[in-house]
Amino acid sequence: MKGNFIRSDDAVSEMVDYTIILGVILLATGIIVVAGVPMMENMQEVQHTENIRQSFEVMSLNMNKVVFGNAPSQSVEMKMYGGALSVVEGNKMIIDLQIWNSSANTTEMVYGGAVRIASKNVENNYKGNTISYENTGVWAKYEEGEAVMVTEPRFTYANNVMVIPITFIEGTDSISGTGLVRVTANGGSKDIDKYENVSMMNISVTSEHFEAWGRYFNESLQMPIVMEDSNNETINCSKNYLPNIDVYIINSPMKVTID
Repeated sequence: MKGNFIRSDDAVSEMVDYTIILGVILLATGIIVVAGVPMMENMQEVQHTENIRQSFEVMSLNMNKVVFGNAPSQSVEMKMYGGALSVVEGNKMIIDLQIWNSSANTTEMVYGGAVRIASKNVENNYKGNTISYENTGVWAKYEEGEAVMVTEPRFTYANNVMVIPITFIEGTDSISGTGLVRVTANGGSKDIDKYENVSMMNISVTSEHFEAWGRYFNESLQMPIVMEDSNNETINCSKNYLPNIDVYIINSPMKVTID
């Protein structure tokens, strides 16, 4: 009887079924390990990048209160996911204006009428992607592709009046790793330069996000791009104004600490 069971076709079929099931389980496990885990890690990185972007949007709202004198200082907590949060250098904005000189009864150029070097910004670098607070706006540059604008800088143009904020960020702090950090902005003494009867404005920006700056000037302020220098990361935009406009430039120093 026992020998008959061992030689039974049912026993052989059952063993084959177990082998097939085990093979399917091992194959499925291999697929999950090879494809599933990297996919989950990529989804996690995308979510972390999105969280960083949202944090910078909140941070810009707070810092801009300091820029425009609505608060003496502001502080915001941000979560880090293994990247680096730093105050970094590398940005420059030059503004040339053509104004009406009533005493000479002619126009004259004020070259570098607002030569302001916004030499620093607050930047988070994570997995080759950067999110930055630069001159009242938030900008992003991903590992592949051009820079994009996340939130607009606080330039305003209405009723023939242009207001341009220039943020002078001071500081050298840099922190890397994971966990919560606090970014604090303390404002300084502001001054405002006023230029009346401006008939032409030329703005040159040197920045890692120069392409996005160019699109902003062109699309939001209707200032055509007249020069783009990819090698030097510089964009140049210019516009003639008829009737003439008044330009106010707010120079706002701000000390930024990260801890």
